[in-house]
Amino acid sequence: MSVELPLWRAMGYFRVLALAYAVLRYLTSYHQFLHPVSGWIYLGALSLWTLASTRAFAGPQRCTWPVLGTDLAAAVTGIVMSGVVDTPARIHAGAPTLPTIWAAGTVLGFAGKGGWRAAAFAGAVIGAANILGHGGVSPDNLHNIVLLLLAGCAIGYVIELARASEAVLTRALQVEAATRERERLSRDIHDGVLQVLALVHRQQGDAAELGRLAGEQERALRALMTGGRPSGEEPADGERDLRPLVSRHADERITVAAPATPVLMPAPAAAELAAAVAAALDNVRRHAGESARAWILVEDEPDAVTVSVRDDGPGFPAGRLAEAQRDGRLGVAQSIRGRMLDLGGSAELYSVPGEGVEVELRWPRSGHDD
Repeated sequence: MSVELPLWRAMGYFRVLALAYAVLRYLTSYHQFLHPVSGWIYLGALSLWTLASTRAFAGPQRCTWPVLGTDLAAAVTGIVMSGVVDTPARIHAGAPTLPTIWAAGTVLGFAGKGGWRAAAFAGAVIGAANILGHGGVSPDNLHNIVLLLLAGCAIGYVIELARASEAVLTRALQVEAATRERERLSRDIHDGVLQVLALVHRQQGDAAELGRLAGEQERALRALMTGGRPSGEEPADGERDLRPLVSRHADERITVAAPATPVLMPAPAAAELAAAVAAALDNVRRHAGESARAWILVEDEPDAVTVSVRDDGPGFPAGRLAEAQRDGRLGVAQSIRGRMLDLGGSAELYSVPGEGVEVELRWPRSGHDD
């Protein structure tokens, strides 16, 4: 909902309440007017217009300039009529006009539609009507005009700030959404195409196997470009057991330890967590060597699912991850940490040179990490 809509709703209530006040005030004093019937006719017309324009004052789109112009004409007409239907003694004593505070709703409408400048224009027109048509230049008139201008300009300025803030927020959300989408695509490309290219670079493997991998990545890239899902991938809904997604990595060098009971997670979260595990194992192969061993531990706790990936490689010194990110190697930053952050979880890496690396992936079941 727009941040200014509550202000428009308040304007609508104000106009109705101000109309009720004007009618009640006239009801208690109409017998003192020179032409009371004319006053009743005006207030009747004002009531019909107020009710008819209530929906128009629900927001800046419906409240068009013709509507505001009619509203201003109604206020000015009532002020000028007050100088005709009321007695000179009452006017000189500072008696209110027929619309009384209802005219302030017109200034507020101009403020909501066009900001403080439009509010200043409407306030100046109503002020001129008070001076020329009802009482002339008097302390009461000047006091009311100043208050009306200050209130209208203040509300108009606040609405302008609200619109500017809303535009900045919308732009920031768009940039954030675009950045998250780029990071997602970068992760998918890193986990697929770049890993296959790295495999080709590292070894002269079987041509048929390399061809199969290249075909898989072609289909994955086409699915990404069309917004679809690679063939064979399960729909991302319902719940999935994390264990088979992680256990598929088990071989003579990789040991997987998981609970005996299913580790159920939302399917998208399970797939992303498993992809982060695969990215961690790919780092083991690339940096610790094909002969390095790795251990995967899956822990299903009441408040979180934790997966630890540990290897017996050479490890890395402090500052190596930040250096890799500066050099554009984003495997850890995006494929591991980025994935977990998008899930509302966390990824921590621990390493001492010569003692391997441990990656701890934690996904909180509550949706945020306490």
